[in-house]
Amino acid sequence: MSLRQMEYFLAVVEESSFTRAAEALHVTQPALSHQVKALERSVGGALLERMPRGVRLTPMGRAFLPHAQLAVRSARQAERAARAAAGVAGGELHIATVHAVAVGLLPGIAARWRALHPGVSLVMREYGSTDALEEQLERGVADLAVGPEPAEWMGPLLRIGREELVIVVPFDDPLAGRGAVRLAELADRDWIRCAMEPLVDGVLVLDRACGAVGFTPRTVLRTEHTSTAVRMAAAGVGVVMAPAHMVRGAVGEDCVLLSLDPRWHRPLAVFSRVPLTGAAEAFAGLFGAGATAAPAGSARPD
Repeated sequence: MSLRQMEYFLAVVEESSFTRAAEALHVTQPALSHQVKALERSVGGALLERMPRGVRLTPMGRAFLPHAQLAVRSARQAERAARAAAGVAGGELHIATVHAVAVGLLPGIAARWRALHPGVSLVMREYGSTDALEEQLERGVADLAVGPEPAEWMGPLLRIGREELVIVVPFDDPLAGRGAVRLAELADRDWIRCAMEPLVDGVLVLDRACGAVGFTPRTVLRTEHTSTAVRMAAAGVGVVMAPAHMVRGAVGEDCVLLSLDPRWHRPLAVFSRVPLTGAAEAFAGLFGAGATAAPAGSARPD
C-alpha cells in the first residue's frame, strides 16, 4: 500500500469516475485502474463498486475512506512542515479558524503577513463551531488553528488575548443610548442564536448565563454564522450576543454594541498538533503570543 495509491483512490471517490479522476490527476485511466486494483489487493477486498454510470464505495471502502483521507492530509502537512522548518521563503500555510474570528480578527493579521512574507500564501478553512474546528485540526486539514481556546488540547497552544462578548441591538432600541446592560434586563427580549455559541460544561453559554439570573432566553431565530445573526440583530429581529471585534467587521457602524455588566470575555489561542516551526511559528508571532500550559478557558464574566 502506498500514499500514491490512496491519493488515486480518493480522487476516484471525489470524482465518482475513473475517467474524470484520471484527467484530474493527469494520468492515463489504465494506470489509475492498475493502482486502485493494487490497493484493493493490499487491503484484501474491493473498495469501489464499478457501476454503469460511475462508482460507489463498498462497505470496506467506506471504512477505509476516513483513514486514507487522514493519511494523505498528514503526509501533505508533513511536507509543508518540513519546508516551513527551513524558513518562510515560499509555499503555503494552511490555517483553520471559526467564522467569527475570520471576519473580525484575521483580516488585519493576514494583511501584515502578506506584507512581511509575500512568498507564502495562506489557505484559510472556516468552520461554524469550535467543535468542528478542533475535530478538523485533529484530522490534519491545517497547520494551525486560530480560535476560542479549546477546553482540552494536548498539543502546543499559545494564548493570544481575549475577545469581549457584547449584546447587539439596532439604533432605535430603547437600550441603544447606554454603554452597558445587565443580562437580567434582557429577560423579555427575543434572541437570535448561532452555531458559533460556545459551550460551558456541555451547556450553551447563553442558556447557562441567563439561567443563572432567572430566565430562559426566548429564541426566535437560529443561524449558522455569527455575521448573519449580527445583521439580523441590526435589523431588529432580536438581540444577539457576539464577539465585539467580529461585529465591527461584519456590519461596521450599523448597530449598537452594549457591554455586559459585568463584562464577558473568552480567551483566544493559536493551537496546533505539532510544535510550531518556520512559517507557522512566524504567523503565530504576529499575535504577540506567549506559550502557556494553563488549562483552556470558556466564556465567562470578569
